[in-house]
This record gives sequence, structure tokens and C-alpha cells, in this order.
Amino acid sequence: MVGSPNSNSNSTTATFWVLQYQFYLFCNSFSLSPWKYQSSRKAGQDMSHEQDERYGEQAFPNGDIYIGYLDGPLPHGHGKYTWSDGATYEGEWENGKIAGKGWIFWPSGSIYEGEFCGGFLHGCGTFSSIDGSVYKGSWRLNTQHGLGTKSYPNSDIYEGLWREGQQEGIGKYTWCNGNMYVGNWKAGRMSGRGVLKWANGDLFNGHWLDGLEHGTGYYYFADGSCYLGTWSKGLKDGRGTYYPTGSRLPFQQKCYRSNLCNKWARYLCPPALMKSENDKNELTSIKSDYTGHKISSLFGHSGRISNRPTAFDRYSDFGVSFGSIPFRDNCVRLPCESLEDENKLQNDVNIVYEREYMQGVLKMERIVNQQLLKPERNQRLHGIQKKPLGVRGETIYKGHKSYFLMLNLQLGIRYTVGKITPVPVREVRSSDFGPCARIKMYFPRKGSQFTPPHYSIDFHWKDYCPMVFRNLREMFKIDAADYMVSVCGGDGLKELSSPGKSGSIFYLSQDERFVIKTLRKTELKVLLKMLPKYYDHVGAHDNTLITKFFGLHRITIKCGQKVRFVVMGNMFCTELRIHRRYDLKGSSHGRSTSADKINENTTLKDLDLSYVFHLEKSWRESLFK
Repeated sequence: MVGSPNSNSNSTTATFWVLQYQFYLFCNSFSLSPWKYQSSRKAGQDMSHEQDERYGEQAFPNGDIYIGYLDGPLPHGHGKYTWSDGATYEGEWENGKIAGKGWIFWPSGSIYEGEFCGGFLHGCGTFSSIDGSVYKGSWRLNTQHGLGTKSYPNSDIYEGLWREGQQEGIGKYTWCNGNMYVGNWKAGRMSGRGVLKWANGDLFNGHWLDGLEHGTGYYYFADGSCYLGTWSKGLKDGRGTYYPTGSRLPFQQKCYRSNLCNKWARYLCPPALMKSENDKNELTSIKSDYTGHKISSLFGHSGRISNRPTAFDRYSDFGVSFGSIPFRDNCVRLPCESLEDENKLQNDVNIVYEREYMQGVLKMERIVNQQLLKPERNQRLHGIQKKPLGVRGETIYKGHKSYFLMLNLQLGIRYTVGKITPVPVREVRSSDFGPCARIKMYFPRKGSQFTPPHYSIDFHWKDYCPMVFRNLREMFKIDAADYMVSVCGGDGLKELSSPGKSGSIFYLSQDERFVIKTLRKTELKVLLKMLPKYYDHVGAHDNTLITKFFGLHRITIKCGQKVRFVVMGNMFCTELRIHRRYDLKGSSHGRSTSADKINENTTLKDLDLSYVFHLEKSWRESLFK
């Protein structure tokens, strides 16, 4: 029987002790509290003579004790390790490392029971903290990662996906006061599409950002009225339409508030949490409901929003406002409180209120008869759908005339950024601006030693001054990974139709952070010539409003045709709501816009500007120098 390490194997004993001490440090530094457990297994019970020879007890100078199976000097099999402070692990070991199923118990009273791998909490497990919270689900390298459920001390419950210890992906959160949210999460906050239902019956279905309503959506009130519009950081912002109780809504989704909420919530939960086979068999119908209703009527915001229509003495003239939100063709009538209410509102069933808000403050309102919206509805019924306002550009799809060009551009940028980013940061030298500062690569369709296979056509790639533009991106605080995801992500680019008179083609990233413009050869030469002074200017003025350039590239296809691109920052990509856009050129000839062509996406000209700008005296003097 192995009672203690052989006196001639001090190095092996030291190695084993170091392994255990590292695990002890991990336990003490783990963000969750330590635990304690009373083992029910009796060591050495019903063991054969052969097993007795592999079973032993190891005591360490610092007071730690290991009791269990050994393979030579290392723990292997079932064993129990007790630290001097009372923390205990009992479970499976593999070649000196904690691996398999086991339990960790810390003196404070917290407990983990589940799977381990290489000394880490990894796999499925349940963590019970001393504050009363319990997490049951997937783990990866000591953090919650994957599908899991967490109940909090105040009885809140989250069920859904986790990423590196935070809620991320699809999930359902139920508050102890009865509020419920189902939708997308990012970094522990409600972000993306989601539906929130309050205990008082109100419901918001739309887009979220950092836990606040942000983007398009519709807010159902408990009394049956509804507001459709846009939000900015939790506040109504922009144009929208308010539908009083009894009005007809211009979309197909019915308000399956409770039924669909409960079904979708069960669909989000881990299969192990389902109570019966009926729940599992219901998944098919749940998926069908979700596809048909787009999470349209599940649940809404901690503060009650006033639903009382406000009358203004004067009307605004902002026309039909809800082209910005695409809806279904069929109409759904909001429920009335009673038959008497329904008769009372029969004459006003077509009345809606068009409103415009600015950061939560109502600026304008007018009463509109829904019959006036019928021509637009008839166009939709006949398939003549207008492009929603606020949606810029046409997404480039397979078969689009610019599809292969987009693929080539994305492949080239991905290659260049991936090649230049690992290079240590250094000061830009004069040679980085010279004619030799180029990255050239051939991209055959079948791939090569340096390039991956792809589904586009063969092309030659050329990147100009890669080190200069790499440093410029860092000056402008553009992360390389975010840059590639935005420009080279799977969503593709959007092509803007005739944005100017230069004849250039413009592309827009899906998140609208970056604009890509085609250049003539002469324009490329001018940009390269001014690049040294441009670089110095950006380095000296970190708050400059000058156009931001992030890359300069050229694509040559087999027939010899060359297309040159410059990647720029989109100055209109901002968290602020833009009410008007102007293209000012300092000229008055032909610099006005017809009134009938003005909408919220129109770029206005010099003579349309009716403002006077006052600058600080020093800024004005610098401007006129």
C-alpha cells in the first residue's frame, strides 16, 4: 500500500504538491465563494487487495491532505483533497488533475457539483452560492458558458444562453414582480430584438440597446391602445403613430400575449427542465408560432409610459410617417373594454394620431384618418412595396451585379488586416508611404499556400501603405476584429444607388459604420500624395472632423479590369438622431431642393440651410487663415 512518496522521488513529490497548490490558488481566486461538503463515501470500503495497493493518503507540509487512488505519485481515479483552510474537493482525478465528475466545497458554504476538465469547471454543473443564487447549466473554463438557468436571491430567474459569465444570445428573464422579457441579450443586457411584458399588462415589442428601448418598435398599453414608432436610449424619438383603443392596426400579428409568451419561454429552457413529454412534443408548434409571429406579441419597461393622446392647437406637416416600419397587409383591431365602448368608438375607428418626439418630448401631433393611408396599403397588397424610410442601400446578394466584387474586397481586406495586425506597433517611416509599401497577393479560386479557397472569381489584390492605414485605424480607435466583422462579416455590404455626381459606386457596411467608395486612378494618386500630411494632421489633432480613411485597395480581375477602393468612416453613423442632412459646397447655383422631394432621408443643399453658426473667436480666426 502506498502510504507516502518514496524518499528517493523528491522531485516527483514536489511536482504533485505544486499541482495541488495551483488548484488551491484557483479556488481562492475564483470569483464565486468557497464551499464545504460532508462526504458520504467511506474511503477504502469494499476494496480488493489489488485496489488496496493503489489506495493511499498523502499529507503535505502546509496541512493539505489527499486521500484516494494513486497512479504512482499522482492522483488517478476517485479521491478527496482537503486544503488546510477547510476547502474540499471529492471526485475523479486523471493523471494528477481534477477531471470528470466531482464536488467542490468551500468553508463559506457555497457548493459546486458537476463536471471538471483539466482542473477547471467545465461541462454541466450546478453552483449554489452563499447569497442564495443557484446556477444550473453549462460551464467553460470556470465561467458560465452555453445554456443555463440562474435563480437569484430576490427570486428573479434567467433561462437562456450565456457567454463568458454573462447573458448573451436568446434568453428569458422573469422578475419577481411579474415582469418578463424574452429576446436577445448581449454582455448581460437586453440588446437586439426582444419583447418585454409588464405585470400591469403593458407590452413593448421592438429593438433594445444596453437594456433600453432603442430603434423601431411598438408599445401596447393594457387598455388596448398602441404606439408604433422609434425610441432612442429608452425615450421616444422621431415620428410614430398612436392608435387609440378600438383602432385597426396595419399588421397581421394578433396579441397572443400570454399563450405565445409561455410557449416561447418553455422553448428557450433546457430540455432537462421540461416536466413532461407533452412539453417536448410542443416544440414543433412553438417554432411555428415563433416563425409566424416574429416574437410579435410576447410581453415591456419598468416605467409606465403615458398612453393618453395629446391634442395640439396646430398640426404639423410631416405627412404619412410609418413607411419606416414594414408591416403585414392584414389589419387587426385592438380590443375594446366593452360593447358600449365599441359602439362609442365606431365612428372614430379610423382616427389615429401621428406624432413626432424629440428625446421623449412630444413636439408635434396631428389627427389622421386611416382611410388616407389606403393607397399605400393597396400598393402593398399588389406587391408594390415601398422601401421603408430610414433603410439605406440595397443588400448585395448572390446574383447581384456587385456580388463577386464584394467577395473579392472582403477576402482582400481580411487577408491584409490579418497579416498586418500581428506586426508590432512602430513609428511610421518615410518608406511606409513609398511605392514599395504595398501588399500584393493572388487569390485563385481553388486556394493557394497563402490564401484560402473561395467561391468568387480569381483576382489579384493590392493594398496600399498597409502600415500607415493600420496606425490610422488605431488613432481613430478602430479595433481590428470589429473592423473585419463589420466590413467582412457574413451579412454582406449594401450598395447605395447614385449617391453623387462623381460616377463612383458606394458601398455601406451592414452596421453603417463604414463607407467604401470606388476611385479613379487620378483620385488614388492624389490621395497617396496627400497621405503623409494627412497622417501628420491626424496625429496632431485627435479630435479632427476631417474625413477618416481606413484603407486603400485595388482589385484586378483576369480580364485586366482594375477597381480601386477607399474605406472611410460614415460620419452619419451616430447614436444621436439626425433630423436633417446638408451637403454644403459654398455655392448658390442649383443648390436648393424641391419641397415635394424632401423627406427624412433627403440630403439638403446650401440654399436650404436657414441657420447661422457662431464660432469661438479663436476657431473663427483659424478657419479664415
